Amino acid sequence: MATLKAWLGVARAPFLLLPVTLVASGAAAASYAYSVDWPRTLLALVGLIALHASVNALNEASDFRAGIDLKTRRTPFSGGSGTLPAGALAPRTAFLFGLGAAAVGLAIGIVLLFEVGPVLLPVLVVGAVCVLLYSDVLTRNAAGEVAAGLGLGALPVIGTALIQNGTLPLEAAAACIPAFFMTFDLLLLNEFPDEGPDREGGRKHLVVLLGRRGAALLYALAALLTPASIAVAVAARALPRLCLVALVPSLLLFLPLRWAFTDPKRAVPVGALAANVAWNLLTNAGIAAGLAASSFA
Repeated sequence: MATLKAWLGVARAPFLLLPVTLVASGAAAASYAYSVDWPRTLLALVGLIALHASVNALNEASDFRAGIDLKTRRTPFSGGSGTLPAGALAPRTAFLFGLGAAAVGLAIGIVLLFEVGPVLLPVLVVGAVCVLLYSDVLTRNAAGEVAAGLGLGALPVIGTALIQNGTLPLEAAAACIPAFFMTFDLLLLNEFPDEGPDREGGRKHLVVLLGRRGAALLYALAALLTPASIAVAVAARALPRLCLVALVPSLLLFLPLRWAFTDPKRAVPVGALAANVAWNLLTNAGIAAGLAASSFA
């Protein structure tokens, strides 16, 4: 019988903090603009965590079938969880778990759709495509990073704001832009350690297509656009000034940017991978904190 550790492994539990920060950002934007419907927000959080766990589990099953995870050198941030290669969980079980988690997330989305109205439908449809087609279609057609940026970045912020009363505040539209760039980069940097096995397994992500130097420069561009988008939004009064606190985590970009600009052909330092994750989570949290504090000011 599979252990709890195995289930959490294929769900990539440490990465499930991301939807928490995204929901916080969208809810804080709604709070600043009008008010928050907490039952809907908590329901959305459960749904987003389920969808994130789904895409992770389906990806683990897909990578195992393709032989990718049998060849990767795992880090805490790349190469898969190692659960399936270790035999702790059957690949079919991981696949069914992924489908079950997707069903939970989509069912919650449908409930919210009936409560909010058709304005939520595009978010739900695009999100479902990003989850269900990510591993076997999108990552093999140069669309994985954009799908991640949308489905696990921008759309959760937009969707969380929309479910409050069916309207999208300017603050949520502004907050979703850095969320897109950061989740795009979260996936992109984590693809570098797996470049060889991914190439052999048929993946056509941006590291494979652009080469390490080209993909590293694209990573750097998206990374630098993140604080720039926050600063511009504050200057344009699309975000309150307290959201400038979200610029502070960009100091963590020193390690990954130094690697990207100096020698991207060498292995990405684990410290740079860790900094990339922390930057993502803390920046989203900073935007949420700035919006929440401003709503009480």
